[in-house]
Amino acid sequence: MRTEEVLAAIATGIWRWDDATGRVTLDAEAARLLGLPAEPASLTASGARSHFHPVDWNEIQGIVNLAVTEGTLAEARLRIMNEKGRVLRTVRARSKPVVRTLPDGVQVYELIGTLQEVAEPRPGTAIEGSSITGDWRRSREAFLLDAGRALAEARSTAEVLRVASSLSMPGFSPDGLAVFSTSPSQEALRIVGLLGNTLADADDFSSLTVDSDYPASEVIRTGRAIYLPTAESYKERYPDIWPRIEPFARNSWAFLPLTVAGRTLGTWMAAFKNRVAFSPDERSVLNTVARMLAQALARAGVTESERELSLGLQRSMMPTLNTDIPGMSVAARYVPTGGGLQVGGDWYDMIPLPGGTTEAEGRGSGRFALVIGDVQGHDVRAAGLMGQLRIALRAYAAEGHRPDAVLSRASRFLAGMRQFPGPENDGGTGTVAGPSAMAGDGSPDSTMTDEEYERNGPRFATCLYMEVDPENGTLEIARAGHLDPVFRMPDGTAFIRQTAGGLPLGIEADSDYPTTQITLQPGELLMLCTDGLVETGGHDLATGWDRLRPVLEGDTGSSLEELADALMGVVHGPGSHYMTGPLPEHREDDIALVLLARDGSQPRADREPPPRRTALTIAQAEPEGISGARRQLRDLLHDWSDGEQVDAAVLMVSEMVTNVLVHTDGDALLVAEAAGERGDRRLRVEVADVNDELPHRRRPGELASSGRGLILMEVLADAWGVNPRGEGKSIWFELYESGDHEPDDSARPNA
Repeated sequence: MRTEEVLAAIATGIWRWDDATGRVTLDAEAARLLGLPAEPASLTASGARSHFHPVDWNEIQGIVNLAVTEGTLAEARLRIMNEKGRVLRTVRARSKPVVRTLPDGVQVYELIGTLQEVAEPRPGTAIEGSSITGDWRRSREAFLLDAGRALAEARSTAEVLRVASSLSMPGFSPDGLAVFSTSPSQEALRIVGLLGNTLADADDFSSLTVDSDYPASEVIRTGRAIYLPTAESYKERYPDIWPRIEPFARNSWAFLPLTVAGRTLGTWMAAFKNRVAFSPDERSVLNTVARMLAQALARAGVTESERELSLGLQRSMMPTLNTDIPGMSVAARYVPTGGGLQVGGDWYDMIPLPGGTTEAEGRGSGRFALVIGDVQGHDVRAAGLMGQLRIALRAYAAEGHRPDAVLSRASRFLAGMRQFPGPENDGGTGTVAGPSAMAGDGSPDSTMTDEEYERNGPRFATCLYMEVDPENGTLEIARAGHLDPVFRMPDGTAFIRQTAGGLPLGIEADSDYPTTQITLQPGELLMLCTDGLVETGGHDLATGWDRLRPVLEGDTGSSLEELADALMGVVHGPGSHYMTGPLPEHREDDIALVLLARDGSQPRADREPPPRRTALTIAQAEPEGISGARRQLRDLLHDWSDGEQVDAAVLMVSEMVTNVLVHTDGDALLVAEAAGERGDRRLRVEVADVNDELPHRRRPGELASSGRGLILMEVLADAWGVNPRGEGKSIWFELYESGDHEPDDSARPNA
């Protein structure tokens, strides 16, 4: 008797699968097992594949590739399908891949093996045998690794459920999934997530409780899994609920407890249209997935609770802007980082101020204050300090104090928070001698760890407080170590406006905060922000401003809300990773942004653009303000056609302001204005002081260090002059972009 006859007698066929030619050769028995006539046949690869269940074929591909790599047998169980999609039989395939190298160096393989029919289990019985896939252990380990990684990366309940619905288990993939949990009262059973059914299908289960005669309820009560391999077993065990289950046309179910730290949080249901025997290996996979799913849902629940708590805290601390301001518009944005907690130390506020009691005070009704600040740190403690500091600022502002007094009191308030009574205090003096103690040089006490210092050590805050009078656009600004404001003129030119400032709040209990008064002209815009808007993404102050400036200058026709969104998009938008800065540490930071604009019509194309104008005071006690004046003038002339004229203007301004600070006892008031069409503009700069003595020309010697100011003016300026005033004098010069203007002494700005 031939070998083929012996194999046919035991219902075993021989097949050969050539990967190079894509042909499958079958003997008579193998053809019969595949549902073909019982005679030798040769099929294409796609023709042979059409006889296998698609789920089984996807699994066998991985097994064959592994066998080719390791040189082992490829063994699997395959379901044979007919043309109508019904399962004819299950066969066991065992084959040996033979690898050969083609002349072009490409390696191909040929599978040579057997097909043998496997007896199906009787209805209502569970087979404790091998699974559909032959190399079960390797497939299971790979699947569990992928599932664990995907579930560990999920950050919300919705993400966890999406991952669970996409899991393709080795050899048996459920087509219906559901996650059940209990209500806060632990009485009602509710559906958290569904797959393979709609919410309308779940309406029949909305009235179920934990005490119901339903598998998910029983699993929650007992903490033990329930496996139902057939519809008959389901109907027999739960006859009352079966009429609701029968319409879903499922044949096998697994209900597994979602247990974390010994507590059952809910039930995971996996339903199958194809009958599953739930062998020990299959149950092991389901239990492992259920444990990972339970841990992922528990993490997601904690994360969502913390996020909701932090967002609620942050929302309660953020003010509601009053957008009903006559003649002005305001917009704000806040984006916290907080290491995932969504809280931080940045804040902004809008505070209504009491009106002045007399006309002499010049403080009409409708005034308000804009505040922006940044408490050191991005954690919950920073958010708590921010809330307390914000309340203190509101209280001081409501008392009617000027901006400098408000910040001085706030600094004293924050510095005083370093001292509090407690058992760790040194001798009951109120000074912290434990974690918050400071050495004599201001550094942390050597007995305090870094963690203790971060948790309990002193913190400071930067802040900018600005009092706004909507009637005339007057802004009175006091700054405590914060970024200077940014001004945008009606023609779109934006520049950083230098203002006087003091130490950050909380550094010293008694600090002075000088104020700067500016007038916001119609059509002008002011931007206040924290350093997160500028420095996020590896930028420093210079490169961060270069990143924001084109957006600020390019959206002159946009509303404030659109401009605020555009500025945030530069930092956190889709293209932000293309604009990273030069610093290696691409950190993120909290962001607070406030925009204030004074309403005014935009100039028509046929009208001359409004002049650019800036004014600032350089105090006698702060000569470093000269560098700020030079920088501000360059910003004003950033698009001037002649760069040498800009250099000349900066040099003359530096000389004029220095003369005031050196030869007088007062401050210097600088006013600069550029008017006219681009390419034909006139720059006029005027520096005024309170000294009545007029400058006079001198002939400096070769080694003299002074006396060249008027000579520079005569050489570099197109026009210049000295005008006496009621008190003091003013020195002015003009530069003409086209070179053909006439001096306009009568049109000089008021100093």
